[in-house]
Amino acid sequence: MKFCGWQMTAPLSDSDATTQPDSGPSEEFVRLFTQVQRALYLSIMPMVRSPSDAEEVLQEANVVILNKWRQFQPGSNFLAWCRAIARLEVFRFRRRNFHRIQLLDDDVMQLIAEKIEEEALDVEQHRRILMDCLSRLREPDQELIRRRYTQGVTGDEVASQLGRPANSVYQSLGRIRRMLLECMRRRLASGGAT
Repeated sequence: MKFCGWQMTAPLSDSDATTQPDSGPSEEFVRLFTQVQRALYLSIMPMVRSPSDAEEVLQEANVVILNKWRQFQPGSNFLAWCRAIARLEVFRFRRRNFHRIQLLDDDVMQLIAEKIEEEALDVEQHRRILMDCLSRLREPDQELIRRRYTQGVTGDEVASQLGRPANSVYQSLGRIRRMLLECMRRRLASGGAT
C-alpha cells in the first residue's frame, strides 16, 4: 500500500489505514532522512566557520526538512533536496551572525554550495554507471564481487569459501576490476550512455 507516495515495507491493513492519521513522514522518508545526515553535515561544513556552526545549521535544516516532508517528490534526489534547504539555512545563519567576522561573502558561499552539488551529482552518476556495469558482468563474476564486497570478507576468505586457491581469486578480482574500470571509462566518455 502506498502511504505519502512511498511503498511501505509492511503494508497497513484496510482497517489500520482508515484509523491511522496522516500525521508524519513515512518510514521511507525517515530512512532517507537518517541516511543523508553525514553527507548533509559534510556539505554544510565548508560554508561555515566551525564544526559547531555546521551542527547548528544542520539542526536548523533538519527542522525545516521535517516540517516540509510533504513537499518532497518521491523518486527525486532526496540528498539534493536536503542540500538546497541546508544552503538556505547557511545563509540564514550567516545573516543572524553578521556581527561575526565572515571570511567569505555570500557570492563565494554560493559558488562553494554549487560546487558541492556538482560533485554530489558526479558521485551519483558514477554510482549508477558502476551498478549498470556490474549488471553486465557474467553471473559468476557478479557472485565473486558480491562475496568479496557485499559481505566484507577478504579475498583469502572468499577463496576458502569457494575452495579455490587464493591467488586464483585475486587474479579473478583483478580481471573483474579492470573490466569494470574499462566499462565505466567508456560510459563516462560517452556521457553516461549505454
